[in-house]
Order: sequence, then structure tokens, then C-alpha cells
Amino acid sequence: MGKQLFGTDGIRGVAGRYPLDPKTVHAFGMALAAAARHHSAQPEIVIGMDTRESGSWIAQEVAGGLERGGVRTRLAGVITTPGIAYLTRSDEFVAGVMISASHNPYEDNGIKVFGHSGFKLPDAEEHAVEQEIFRLLENGVEPQPLRLNVDEGLDERYVEYLLSTAQGSFDGLKIVADCGNGAAYRLAPELLRRNGADVRTVFCEPNGRNINRGCGALHVDALRDAVLKHGADAGVAFDGDADRAIFVAGSGKIVDGDAVLLIAARALKAAGHLAGDIVVSTVMSNLGLEKALARDGIRMLRTPVGDKYVLEEMVRVGAALGGEQSGHVIFREYATTGDGLLTAVRLFEISKRAGADLDALTSGLEIYPQRLYNVRVREKKPLTELLSVGHEISACEKALGTSGRVLVRFTGTEPLVRVMVEAADLAQVEEYGQRIAGAIEREIGVK
Repeated sequence: MGKQLFGTDGIRGVAGRYPLDPKTVHAFGMALAAAARHHSAQPEIVIGMDTRESGSWIAQEVAGGLERGGVRTRLAGVITTPGIAYLTRSDEFVAGVMISASHNPYEDNGIKVFGHSGFKLPDAEEHAVEQEIFRLLENGVEPQPLRLNVDEGLDERYVEYLLSTAQGSFDGLKIVADCGNGAAYRLAPELLRRNGADVRTVFCEPNGRNINRGCGALHVDALRDAVLKHGADAGVAFDGDADRAIFVAGSGKIVDGDAVLLIAARALKAAGHLAGDIVVSTVMSNLGLEKALARDGIRMLRTPVGDKYVLEEMVRVGAALGGEQSGHVIFREYATTGDGLLTAVRLFEISKRAGADLDALTSGLEIYPQRLYNVRVREKKPLTELLSVGHEISACEKALGTSGRVLVRFTGTEPLVRVMVEAADLAQVEEYGQRIAGAIEREIGVK
């Protein structure tokens, strides 16, 4: 015991093994109940899950732990992560629990917790829950799962909310939706159809084990083929819990999170709703996005990788729009987290209102070649102490000037250094990327 349970996106692991074994999951429910009672005399918590086969028993163990702690539970069934965030902040729930491992394979699962604000729990509250879990496990916990019936009205409230944000119908739009056999498999097609779109679906037949398998936001080749085959105006792919979305234009062009940020930022600025003319993204967003935004008088702020950091910066500076290249896009007027379905509503709304397809809307976005090199290391020695590495980085930055970027960082979870080089000239990108990676390998690489 004593090892940290919560990472940057809740508790995650292989379902059935620690920390997602029945005892630990049950102890989590009991610990969360203790925290919930500090916020309400009669607390109620909503639980949702994606389509993994392990979701049901994990939900039952969480609910059993909550019941032992005197907390009532309502089950939203299969719903998206942002759907749980919305329900938590818009209703009487003191917290929301989402059971999902996002884009990971079906064997994995996870537990994310949202407070009544709709934001993920602050670190201090997570730590308190974590310490209570350890205490319960040390004293001995026997799982007592609680079977729940799905409250069918909860996901409908979420869909109704998304529809209420749409300004105009999608009549005349033919859209292909790839739901990754995940949480959006019913909700996304229903949402788009109810707003007037002609929707064709792919990968909307979950069986508990096919979530994210060769489909969804991380694997868009099949979606692109379907868009071209059906002559669709666009396609949209969601990941397992639908907090991110990647799009395909009618031409087959991929429209990632960077491109979505450009489209949305231009539309918000034109409407006078882009607070401070600022967009927040991460260090991985393409330099081409930064330059395209600058030409429109929009400043881009960068954060470390992770939608958590994007949101923190958005709140700090009062930004209305932020997101990641991976497809997490946050519209602060409407949501407290990245929401793939909301992003689809916003993007197709912009396209319909402008009378322009996704190719036209991304005009002026020149994607700079970007290469990422991973170097396995034997120690995480400060890069400032590695003279040859510093020399190569300085030489690269001097050569690229303002027409390129270099990013060298240790990962937080593995003994790896990631080297990213980006510039207009691919040959230059590869040359410097290999030189920097080679210098790191010689200095601290695994022999």
C-alpha cells in the first residue's frame, strides 16, 4: 500500500488487477462516500461507463461501497465522460463517477471522478480519498457489489442539453460517425439525426471487447474510406469515452484538434466571443496553427500535454477556447471538459452557417513537418548537465529561428526522453531530431 492511485486522469489499470481489483474498487466507493458526506447530509452520486465488459462489475463495486457509506447512487448506464461531467454539475449530484479507460484497449479500465462543479476533483480531495482507500484496505474490506438499474432518463438529459446549444439544424449535411464501439455508439448518431443530419454509422456495434480496436479517433482510415464511399460532407470519429473527436473532410483530408481549434477560433472571434483573442493549446500543437492564428490576430498560449493543464490555463486567463491536437477541445461557454459530441455540434454548426466545407474552413493552415524521437535512458539526469545535448539543441534552435521548434522532455511515466522537432523543411527536421536523439543516447542512453 501507499503507492499513488490517482494519475492525471483518475485511477487506471488492467481490469481485475490492483488497483482495479474488486476490493480496491469497493474501498474506493466507501472512501468517496466519506468525502461526499462532507458536502451534503443526503448525498447522491451518478455513475456512468463506456462499453468495456468490465464496466458493469466495477460500477456495482463502486455503488456497493457508496451504499455502505450511506450514499445513494444513480446509474446513467453507457454514457460519455463529458456526459457524466454535465449531469454532475447540472443536477443534485455531489459527484460523478465515470468508468472508462478512454482510448486504451478493452482489457484496461479506469475511474474518473467529477465534483459538483463538473471539474475533476482537486488534488487535495483526490489525496484524501486515496488515503482513506489505503486505510480501508489495511483494515480489510470484503466487496459487497450492488446491482443497479439504469436510469434511462439521464443520458436523454445530456442529449437534450447538447441539442439546446445548436444554433440551426444540420439539414442537408451527410455525416459518417465512427463511434469506436464506445460510449458514443447510441448518443452521437441520435444527436446528429435529431438535429437534421443524414447520418451513416461505422463501428457502432460494441461487444465489450472491440472498443477502440482499429477504429475511433486514433484510427481514422476506415472512417475516411466510408466518407469517400458515401460521398459524405464530413466524418467524425470519437474515442472510447467520447471526450475527443477527430474529423474527416469530404475530400478525405484529416481535420485534427489543431484544425478544429483554428475553425472554432475564427468563428468565435468573428462573433465577438473569443475572450481576449486567446486560444490555449499544448506544446504539441503544430507551429502552423500558431502562425495561422497569429495572422488572424489571435494569440496561442501553450501548456504541458494534457487536457487538465489546458483547462487550468483557460480558467486562469479567462479563455473561451482550448484544446489538444489529439481532439480534446474545450468550449468553456458550454462545458467543463473536452466533449467530442459538443465539438461535433459546434463544427458542423459553423460549417452550415458559413456554407463552407471543412476543407475551405481550414484554408491557410499549413501543417509543419513534425518528428518525434523516443530515447530510452538509464537515468533522468537534468538535460542542462548534458553538454553535448545542450550543444545540439542550441544549434538546432539557432538554425530554425522562428520557422521551427524544438521540444526535449522526460516523460512522467517511463524512463524515456521525447525529442520533438518541427519546421517547414522535413530534411532539416529529421537531421536535427536524429542529432539530438543521438547525443542523448550517447550521454544517458540504455547501453
